[in-house]
Amino acid sequence: MSTPYRFPDYQVAGDADTTVFLLHGAYGSKDYFREEIQTLVRAGLRVVAWDAPGYGISPLPPEGLSIERLAETAACLIDREGSKTNIVLGHSMGGIITPAVYAARPDKVHGIVISATAGSFSQKSAQDQETFLAERVEPLRAGNTFRDTAGAVIDSMFAPTSRGPMVDLVREVALSTPADTFCAAITAITRYQGEPNMRNVKVPALLLAGEFDQVGRPQSMQSVQQQFMPHADFVCLPDAAHYAFAEQHALFNEQVLRFIRERVLAQA
Repeated sequence: MSTPYRFPDYQVAGDADTTVFLLHGAYGSKDYFREEIQTLVRAGLRVVAWDAPGYGISPLPPEGLSIERLAETAACLIDREGSKTNIVLGHSMGGIITPAVYAARPDKVHGIVISATAGSFSQKSAQDQETFLAERVEPLRAGNTFRDTAGAVIDSMFAPTSRGPMVDLVREVALSTPADTFCAAITAITRYQGEPNMRNVKVPALLLAGEFDQVGRPQSMQSVQQQFMPHADFVCLPDAAHYAFAEQHALFNEQVLRFIRERVLAQA
């Protein structure tokens, strides 16, 4: 078992015996889940949203980050804040972490939702791997500021028609990511081999892709379902890209709430 990092800072909202743990991506913090938290709480759920180590007000560990230790830290959060039924909803990097959280606490995680990620860097094509790193890390190594470097990349991760306050919130929170944290997260992602943990998921699972997402490509996520999680639901959301929870908020949560009601709670 991996040693957890310092206990993360987090928010608890709502009061119910079903808790959704929200794990954000490599860009951002729990703050871009503001509307997501409200929607889930209004639907009668309890929500725990963390600032992963290095994000928001959680300090970056001196030794950097690894997916395994992030997962064990999230598992410790479930130990502390878990309820009768616990669902882990991970977006992007959070979706990579999610199957490892289940592996760390299979008795306490009753369902998982993976948003906008293929779950392991090795699932990307060689060209996608090269592009992913070149767009995100090389400009920082060349001395450019994170905001200048990340702005165009973040904009490219929204669908062409995506507009509105939720999109603006995600963009601003994503641009506030500390550069050293981001580089540590990208390093962790590229070093992690997630296939064994995906293959071993035994609880209900939902994979949510955005139609225009060039990071967690729909075809890649469907391939993950077919190869590793055939029992999982796969849904491709129209007119959305990487941040479907903000771009198509109602459709995203229609699927999340259906999954919780029909796949998780029906089996509890």
